Amino acid sequence: MPTVSAGARLHVGFCNLSLAHERLYGGIGVALDEPRVSVTAEPADAINAESADTGDPDDLAAEYAALATELLDVPGAHVTVEDRLPRHVGLGSGTQLALTIYAAIARAYDEPVDVREAAPDLGRGGRSGVGVAAFQRGGFVVDGGHPTARFTTERPPRGEWTVPPIVARHELPEDWRFVLAMPAVAGEDGQTAECQGTEPNRGRHGEDEDAAMRTVVEQATPAVADQVSAVLTRKLLPAAAQGDRAAFGDAVAEIERLNGSWYADAQGGVFRPPAGAIVESMQASDAIDAAGQSSWGPTVYGLSSAEHAAAARDAAAAALDAAGCDGTVRVVSPTNEGATVGGA
Repeated sequence: MPTVSAGARLHVGFCNLSLAHERLYGGIGVALDEPRVSVTAEPADAINAESADTGDPDDLAAEYAALATELLDVPGAHVTVEDRLPRHVGLGSGTQLALTIYAAIARAYDEPVDVREAAPDLGRGGRSGVGVAAFQRGGFVVDGGHPTARFTTERPPRGEWTVPPIVARHELPEDWRFVLAMPAVAGEDGQTAECQGTEPNRGRHGEDEDAAMRTVVEQATPAVADQVSAVLTRKLLPAAAQGDRAAFGDAVAEIERLNGSWYADAQGGVFRPPAGAIVESMQASDAIDAAGQSSWGPTVYGLSSAEHAAAARDAAAAALDAAGCDGTVRVVSPTNEGATVGGA
């Protein structure tokens, strides 16, 4: 019974959100070794999906399994989600779950796996190609976006797009670390969570995300895209190629601020509250080279090193505490490899 496992990803931002330019979106991101989603699958006559930790049915996994079996033209599958990523907190949970389920079912039936080809029919890769690229090969990646004439404020129906091409990929040094400060999400496990009296919600997703992105794209200033391009080509890509952590961090922080200017009206600031206060606090630490918000948040990440990992962890915990937030902190490594496959 095959098991497919994939790490989370960080989404630094987009290269362009203005309709005035020829290519729209263009994701920038990093593949992480942890946290991970792991899925096992075996052939069956119908669709059955469950969570390993509770044994309860998993409706989202079943939805992706149904799409995967249709794509693969197989009768069904029994899918078990062994480990999962927290949903809608900026770590790419939807794409990684969809692709691990597809790959696990394909392996169970000894069918070839082509996640880039399958992703649009699974409803993934519709804006950013970072999640698919992270699943395939890991590393630091930049995708080429979509033709603006094809992707206006409305993306095409599911399956009628192609995943953006990867235009740059670099492996990151093994001693780099990312510290994740993850505010507890309101409603998670039936609990409430507060950050100085404000309940942090999950990041935008589904129809809410689509509506927000339409507004952002309609109002996006094209000059910001030119600034992002300059930082990307003159600072971020050279830093990634040379493994220069400090320069990489500086460039990431600059791109985060530029992207935040596009999103300010939609999310209540350059960073979505309470991320702004957490970012500012983490960046004040000597152990953290730069900090930013992954996707819509609320997860905040900081770039550090193996040598300074303990201090970076303490700084992230202190940042959550200063913001009055419950939450968790993890220090994780980037990964230069894609998803792994185990089992028979």
